[in-house]
Amino acid sequence: MATKTYNFSSIKYADLEELVSLKVVDNEQKFDDWFQTPYKMKGSETLFLKNIIQKHKTRITSYLEEDLKAKFLIPILNQVDFMAEEVNDWYDANLSGIVNNIEINGFTDYMVAQGTKTPRRPYFFIQEFKPSIPDRNPEVQLLAELLVTVEKNQTAVMRGGYIIGQFWKFVLLEKIKENQFQYFVSPAFDALKLPDLKQIYVILQAVKHRYCKD
Repeated sequence: MATKTYNFSSIKYADLEELVSLKVVDNEQKFDDWFQTPYKMKGSETLFLKNIIQKHKTRITSYLEEDLKAKFLIPILNQVDFMAEEVNDWYDANLSGIVNNIEINGFTDYMVAQGTKTPRRPYFFIQEFKPSIPDRNPEVQLLAELLVTVEKNQTAVMRGGYIIGQFWKFVLLEKIKENQFQYFVSPAFDALKLPDLKQIYVILQAVKHRYCKD
């Protein structure tokens, strides 16, 4: 039975450190297997990415959070198309779980999970915020979601990403042993630069084809 409850929207890094042993490790090579997944991009996909950059590059800095999501992020995620026979993507879906006898719950910005009517087994998360909101940290909220899911799925590794404006970072969380975790944060990708956006797209396709399964 949970003795205390935290919400994703308000949890702090210090709260996570009270729950588990959590350490960030600087090792970009940890992403090699994920980021270097072979994917042959179609000409139509490259054209789509070029067009979305051209359409939004002079306006994106003025977008509010919902504008950024609706106009820029959702079209990219729809192009990747995580919807499959037993998998779907979800916006503002509820997630809850127990980490070291503490409940953490709330609504996720974006989640890819097993299930077609309701999400069951989560595979991947994206958190997105405007940098003008000083008391909200997408990395911390993402880590909380990954911790919950490692425990719910009884797995050792979970992946996700977070977005601030045009910049994307990806995160890989590993469970070392009971209540002991380490995580890795990728370099930032600038989604308004075509080579970076193409890499983001390939990374998301790798999630779809390699990690959205039991």
